Amino acid sequence: MFTADRLGKVPPYLFMTLRNKINSAKAAGIDVISLAIGDPVDPTPEPVVEALAHAARDKANHRYPTDEEWGMLAFREAVARWYDRRYGVGLDPKSEIIALIGSKEGCHHFALGVVNPGDLVLVTDPGYPGYKPSIWFVGAEPWPVPMRAENQFLPKLSDIPSDVARRARAFYLNYPNNPTGAVATRAFLDELVAFARQYDIAICYDNPYSEVVFGTERLSFLNADGAKDVGVELNSLSKPYNMTGWRIGMASGNPEIIRAIAASKSNTDSGVFNAVQYAGIKALDQCDGFIDEMLKVYGARRDKVLTTLRELGWNFDVPKGTFYLWVPVPAGYTSAGFCDFVFDKAAVVLAPGAAYGENGEGYVRFSLTVEDERLDEALERLRATIGKQTF
Repeated sequence: MFTADRLGKVPPYLFMTLRNKINSAKAAGIDVISLAIGDPVDPTPEPVVEALAHAARDKANHRYPTDEEWGMLAFREAVARWYDRRYGVGLDPKSEIIALIGSKEGCHHFALGVVNPGDLVLVTDPGYPGYKPSIWFVGAEPWPVPMRAENQFLPKLSDIPSDVARRARAFYLNYPNNPTGAVATRAFLDELVAFARQYDIAICYDNPYSEVVFGTERLSFLNADGAKDVGVELNSLSKPYNMTGWRIGMASGNPEIIRAIAASKSNTDSGVFNAVQYAGIKALDQCDGFIDEMLKVYGARRDKVLTTLRELGWNFDVPKGTFYLWVPVPAGYTSAGFCDFVFDKAAVVLAPGAAYGENGEGYVRFSLTVEDERLDEALERLRATIGKQTF
């Protein structure tokens, strides 16, 4: 039996590889602590759970979802209220918002709706590993745009060759950034819109960590003047409301791109379960306080990790977004080599930076989505294993 050639371009998905490594070690009786995967362990807000249970008991919600391609209008209206309240952004729920089964599928439908075979698509490097497969699956080619520490892990748009920019059809970006934790500035967003307009590039701004920032301004791509003329923002309830397994998010912005995403979705899936959308409305309308509480939790965990790293000799500029820490490896190690060392000696799993692109080499990513007692144990193991480093 043959499989499609396109699959040959896709490397094993990082997080599946990590899960397999963890499961194999656990099967061998090793007490593994993973600081590699960004999946919140803290519970979803109880009012959201109750809203799901209530809606699930209504037999009207047992049928195909309402407004399959776009999502329930009531959910889209809640998204519009949320963007207005959190970001001061006005959105038309009927033409500028679509419900998603998480922002990850939005990345895929964006490519299907906007990109043609043979097109060139810009993608940040390092970057979320899910972008490139979406590009490959539509027969296009990714072009990596470097993100480096000396530029606060923002792409230097002026360094993109003009012939590449003229050929580019789209650009995938993500701030607050996974994996680096970098945040965008208003000046950068304005520059991005101008760049996209100059070269007629569609922007896919993936923003599921929008609420997870520390000591800096929380921004939407749609805050930039003209953003809706050139692109869409993807967002998700997964990170702000601990709803990763619920699979609900949204795309907002340019009406033409939103219609293209809807056309792709209508021929791919049947939408988000109504009961989950009702639960999403509850989260968006009534759980702002929960976001504030989780920021305190992640802030405390972040401080613990940074304190330990500094005790061990690390000294680096700490980006201000996401629940990750992007940490340089000690001298003499590659990203993968340092992760293997920590795993073999301490049974602690970190994510190797090179898995996020060529420019991720030399870094590892720590995730803060682990119970406090397990994080404390992991840090004790690191203190006992690594010893003081010299940079």
